[in-house]
Amino acid sequence: MAGKSGLVTAVDRVPLLDLGRQYAPLKEELDAAVLRVMAHGRFINGPEVAEFEKAAAGYVGAKHAIGVASGTDALLVALRAVGVGPDTEVIMPTFTFFATAGTVHNLGAKPVFVDIDPDTYNLDPARIEAVISNKTRAIMPVHLFGQCADMTPLLKVADAHGIPVVEDAAQALSASHGEQMAGTIGKLGCFSFFPTKNLGCLGDGGLIVTDDDELSELIRKLKAHGAKPKYYHQLVGYNSRLDTIHAAALLVKLPHLDAWSRHRRVNAARYDELLADVPVRRPTDAGRGYHIYNQYTIELDRRDEFREHLRSRNVGHEVYYPVPLHRQECFAHLGYNKGDFPVSERAVGRVCALPIFPELTPDEQDYVVQAVKDFVSR
Repeated sequence: MAGKSGLVTAVDRVPLLDLGRQYAPLKEELDAAVLRVMAHGRFINGPEVAEFEKAAAGYVGAKHAIGVASGTDALLVALRAVGVGPDTEVIMPTFTFFATAGTVHNLGAKPVFVDIDPDTYNLDPARIEAVISNKTRAIMPVHLFGQCADMTPLLKVADAHGIPVVEDAAQALSASHGEQMAGTIGKLGCFSFFPTKNLGCLGDGGLIVTDDDELSELIRKLKAHGAKPKYYHQLVGYNSRLDTIHAAALLVKLPHLDAWSRHRRVNAARYDELLADVPVRRPTDAGRGYHIYNQYTIELDRRDEFREHLRSRNVGHEVYYPVPLHRQECFAHLGYNKGDFPVSERAVGRVCALPIFPELTPDEQDYVVQAVKDFVSR
């Protein structure tokens, strides 16, 4: 295959993500970390958990970091901690992963959707004021695809109404908004360590960060069946712990996160250059902070035909997301209709994410770009 240089390369397929390439240079350290946990046997609340929480808090610049069992649990516990429950509402974008709304529903509350900014795919802060009610208990922006939402006007509205902001930063660890790291801008920040995230563990894992001492104490109770000390329950909580073996792996990976984020940005810049003259819509970096491109999502006509074309070329890709939340069958009872959120409804039929992982090679990028160009020129 001919790359940008015109040389023939051996590339004939490109994965969306290859975790094996991340593991290989860290194999000795990761294997040793896992074996240490196996040897000491403290699989629940072992010393690596507290060590990772301290390291993660220092990394993002938060006073407290609390490990939980998943990114979904991070949202669930954080929302519960700020008073979300039956007969309350949480404002969020309709264009995001299902957990953002699913956790609200599972707390007995109502997700209240708003449309997105067409350039960044993040919640449009100008649409928040109109849907605030006396039942609103939280505003939950999502830092989608690794770029922070426009937090300055969002916080202005939230502060004016005394509503806490819970950041869904599942895709944005190491991203920033101005000088503040994602997750530290609102009252609480929630992260996911699902293996495909820019910092992934060995399965499911999550983290909640905050500067609030009382919320931190409450979250630590909630994630452990509401007990403190053990077997003494002030409230009914959950069983949501970051396993020791995951914390051990994350301790090995965390020092490499900045380099991985830089590589994602380099790959994104190279895509921008190579696709500059191609009539597809490329991701927008709003310039408000540090975009870490957890996904590189383009937008184009005939998206589903494009996906078939990529499959024929063995190019990994994914659609994030094919259905907006207000159109999901399980939320039909909320009464939203087609056309209520036109920006999101247009995006779901046109978006497609290309490979952007840090270890992606220039030859592989050339191959992906050529596949895009071949389709568009047809």
